[in-house]
Amino acid sequence: MSSSYQLSVISWRYAVGITKSLPIFECFRKQITCGIAKVKLSAIYGLLLTAYCLLPIASYAQLPAKYLITFKDKSNSPYSVSKPLEFLSQRSINRRQKQNITVKTRDLPVNPAYISEINKTGAKIWFTSRWMNAALIQTSDANLQTILKMPFVKGLEVNGTVDNPSTRSARKESKFEALDNQSYNYGFAKIQNEMIGVNVMHDLGFRGEGMMIGVLDAGFNNADKIPALKPLFEEGRIVGTYDFVKKESAVYEDDEHGTEVLSCMGAFSEGTMVGTAPKASFLLLRSEDTASEYIIEEANWLFAAEYADSVGVDLINSSLGYTTFDDAKTDHTYVQLNGNTTIAARAADWAAGVGIICVISAGNEGNDVWKYEGTPADADSVLAVGAVDANKLYARFSSLGLPTDSRIKPDVVAMGQGVAVIAPDGKPTTSSGTSFSSPILCGMVAGYWQANPTLTNMQVMENVRKSGSQASKPDKILGYGIPNLYKVLGVQEAVNDFVKVYPNPANKEITLEINDFSGKNYEAILMDISGIIQHKETIKDRIQTISLEKMPPGIYFLRLGNEEKSKVLKLGIE
Repeated sequence: MSSSYQLSVISWRYAVGITKSLPIFECFRKQITCGIAKVKLSAIYGLLLTAYCLLPIASYAQLPAKYLITFKDKSNSPYSVSKPLEFLSQRSINRRQKQNITVKTRDLPVNPAYISEINKTGAKIWFTSRWMNAALIQTSDANLQTILKMPFVKGLEVNGTVDNPSTRSARKESKFEALDNQSYNYGFAKIQNEMIGVNVMHDLGFRGEGMMIGVLDAGFNNADKIPALKPLFEEGRIVGTYDFVKKESAVYEDDEHGTEVLSCMGAFSEGTMVGTAPKASFLLLRSEDTASEYIIEEANWLFAAEYADSVGVDLINSSLGYTTFDDAKTDHTYVQLNGNTTIAARAADWAAGVGIICVISAGNEGNDVWKYEGTPADADSVLAVGAVDANKLYARFSSLGLPTDSRIKPDVVAMGQGVAVIAPDGKPTTSSGTSFSSPILCGMVAGYWQANPTLTNMQVMENVRKSGSQASKPDKILGYGIPNLYKVLGVQEAVNDFVKVYPNPANKEITLEINDFSGKNYEAILMDISGIIQHKETIKDRIQTISLEKMPPGIYFLRLGNEEKSKVLKLGIE
């Protein structure tokens, strides 16, 4: 199968991968293809992962605690913003360039000399963070004090351990516990998609082709064996996997939550269930440990988001949220959920800063003592998604926005009660939670961005909010309301006939005739079925002809628009 993208060579001189420890290590170069085709990711794991010995997961009580240490600077680094291919994929760089985002010092890996010095102390290094300029280490209390005195070490991100195996206790109840689980009713699958206009998006041909979604979750149990997800594997659209809890590539033996989340976007089984972005590509990353709840999971979220950035994802869906922990000393307060304080919120904002759209579940605390959204749903630059039922009414478990916060949270809502999902046994069923309203919306956003490739991530998110059913009067329950794809794509009936395009199907040329032409220029964009722009032209006159002589026969999508109105339509070229 041909590739929509060529991700060029990745080369790192930093101790990387999951190989034996070396202070400085040259990774060989690899060609990486993604988009619709398969991605070989054996080399790219090294971007965030350090090369030190793996720790056994068993015998937790015998292991020292983990700490998240931060560094003062990135001085004398062998990396440079002028050579980003040494630590980012070409696709990741392209995403930045497309949105006029420069590679910044924050994108540089941690200085390998710092890691080498810490390694000499005997500390085990699990992961490093480019964006936080930090490292997750496992060491004794005594050795930690030695490390904290090193001249390049700034201190601890969390005042204490982020995970202490000696005091671990099993989680009392599942944070993903479904409110219902019954035999499948296909009507729910139809409702959840059509509620936000996914059927219109699919009719226009935007099914996620060429888009890549990173899924940060708790595991993807049996996802590789489920018939409804089979096309993702057969067509090479699972571009990679990694487990940031166990530090391994396997993710299909863990929790089932991510499998059900993935099915909301990527399932394709006509007559049973079709997800909102069935032709997108997916990067499956495990950051959540369902056996317990420690703040290390927010650090894992950070590492996973950075890894997703390096691979080149367009969107991240994360049906995870954090409020309180098994170690009460690290519990969040309402004051901390201001969008800029927690590890996860800052990580989500940093992801947005490099052009990624983060779609985050608001949380299922509406009926509980906590009541309000968790983190990273509180982040400033994400789409936090609440839940409604099949009748478009507020689902009472859906977390509310904090009353003391001037911002609107959740941002929008989608169906989250009685949602159709595919279970790990491959059978369709229904479940409830913002864990599912989030991916349903994420797939729609992927299709919209595919249809509008010139928009930035911030413009896309703002358009989604503007399309909400209560955009004129948002609140802390439903946010801006239920997004409607007709509004988002600019094809409401009010503007549906502002332009005539003929002939269609066309041969050598098409003519655009704009009604009530005001003199403002329009931009015409022709995309192929994979969402790749084949032609762009400025429309300066009420009637203008576009040459198609260099366009091969096939199905295309024409988007015509300016700041006032736009239209997307299907165009055949014979």
